[in-house]
Amino acid sequence: MSNEPNHANIPGHGDYERRDIGPAGVLYFLGGLLLAGIAVYFIVNGIYAYLNKRFEAEQTPVSPLITNAPVDTRHIPPQFGNNYEKYLKNSFPAPQLEIDERTELNTERLHEEDVLSTYGWVDQKAGTVRIPIDRAMDLIAQRGLPVRSQAPGETQTAKSGPESEKGTKK
Repeated sequence: MSNEPNHANIPGHGDYERRDIGPAGVLYFLGGLLLAGIAVYFIVNGIYAYLNKRFEAEQTPVSPLITNAPVDTRHIPPQFGNNYEKYLKNSFPAPQLEIDERTELNTERLHEEDVLSTYGWVDQKAGTVRIPIDRAMDLIAQRGLPVRSQAPGETQTAKSGPESEKGTKK
């Protein structure tokens, strides 16, 4: 009896490859892949250049209402340096895109907090001022809420304490 397995006699089942792949085939494949990648790069670059020229040629004229319209808005002109905010303010009409949403939101919240927690004029001519919320709550706690004065013929029916009901314990 032989200890070597006979794989050729098993019907319908594949076997593993007993030969190694040659390095020349792998190198030819990688070289072909590199050449195909370079060819695709130049083809796509040419298509984008063609489409960009076509887009610029078919561009509608700028509205006569805009006085300082930039030719290409995709790049910041050299006179603005890297100051994107200044470029937006000078080159685009309002409303403009938000540049940094978190910073703008934090600035708005700080302004609201400042308004709610400091003294200031609402209308200086009319003599209307605003006071901080904490101070307003202290004043209401001391003085109470304002009430309307009653008309001379009406009587006040609301009592300040809880009414006692029959059969309830105090």
